[in-house]
Amino acid sequence: MLPSTTSSPVTNPHPKINYLDYTRVLLTLLVILHHVCITYGAPGGWYFRQPTTQLAALFGLTLFVATNQSFFMGLFFLLSAYFVEPSYQRKGARAFVVDRLKRLGIPLVFYSLVLSPILNFLIYRYGHHQKATFGQFLTGYDDWIDSGVLWFVAALLLFNLLYVLLRQRYSLHYVTKLPPMSGILLFALVISAVSFLVRLVFPVGWVIPGLGFQLCYFPQYIALFAVGIVARQNKWLDGLSRPEGKRFSWLALGCIGIGFPLLFVVSTKLGLSMKNFSGGWNSQSLFLCLWEQLTGISISVALLSYSKRYWNEKNMLLDKLARSAYSTYIFHPLIVVGLSLLVAGLALDPLLKLGLVAPLAIIGSFLVGRLVLMIPGADTVL
Repeated sequence: MLPSTTSSPVTNPHPKINYLDYTRVLLTLLVILHHVCITYGAPGGWYFRQPTTQLAALFGLTLFVATNQSFFMGLFFLLSAYFVEPSYQRKGARAFVVDRLKRLGIPLVFYSLVLSPILNFLIYRYGHHQKATFGQFLTGYDDWIDSGVLWFVAALLLFNLLYVLLRQRYSLHYVTKLPPMSGILLFALVISAVSFLVRLVFPVGWVIPGLGFQLCYFPQYIALFAVGIVARQNKWLDGLSRPEGKRFSWLALGCIGIGFPLLFVVSTKLGLSMKNFSGGWNSQSLFLCLWEQLTGISISVALLSYSKRYWNEKNMLLDKLARSAYSTYIFHPLIVVGLSLLVAGLALDPLLKLGLVAPLAIIGSFLVGRLVLMIPGADTVL
């Protein structure tokens, strides 16, 4: 996540970039929905699951989370990097590092030492129906290094520190025009090739213990973090045009509506194992990497183009949601897990539970995120 661009007009002479803040709100909402969908059947790791057995629903949920995965965290990295250089220049290396350690490091420690044990206890007590108090649970608890959903914050902190180290030796300033559509697509193809090679060693689902890094996705994360820095230096976002956004929108829709179903239909007809999509020297892994990057980069460009045109007017509600997006991201697992455990015993189909939990999780997560900011001193970190 990244701090809101909201600031006083006295201290910030530059016009406020509303649409970037509002895009973060949308991405945070998608993160919440992403984890609710995993709870009820989509593939992925999560604290508590009650998956549906309906094949059509499973395909729809899989398509939703696969589409999210193709772009939303990568776009988070790009937006975060967009504000790195101005912050570094304004504060200097030392103050910048201290600020990053404060705003990223403290939430990491809090999540690992406080939120993660609470979440795991809730699953142990109410998901697995084990009779134990929280104190008794902690006597056998040994997962004290657990970033959970804050793997993103850990990676962002690492990227920021590496930026500072490199900035001490190099200017890291690049003057270049916004690439045309062909250049952006070539960029996506290069990331696809690198992702395919990385997945030969680190397949989808392989996670670094404690940190939670899925290295199979990091080629895109690293690339888009770098793009965010270069984009700010050269004002690329200002150059995104409506026609270009529409072209990438159509490409994204084609990938989602035609490309993804085609991957699974062909694999099923040929009797190929779905496990091949996770990685390895096979065509399924290669085509999934291509699909992910073409879809993800297309959605990112289209979304930024659309939001720049339609979401740049000030909105008081969205300003409040944007200000609490970081705290919402941190605390949303507590709300999603709590609600899913609360309805776990109801005699309802998992899809009905999804329909019930999803809106409540969104509202509850943003509400808690807002309330957390009212804690004395919290707003200086979050």
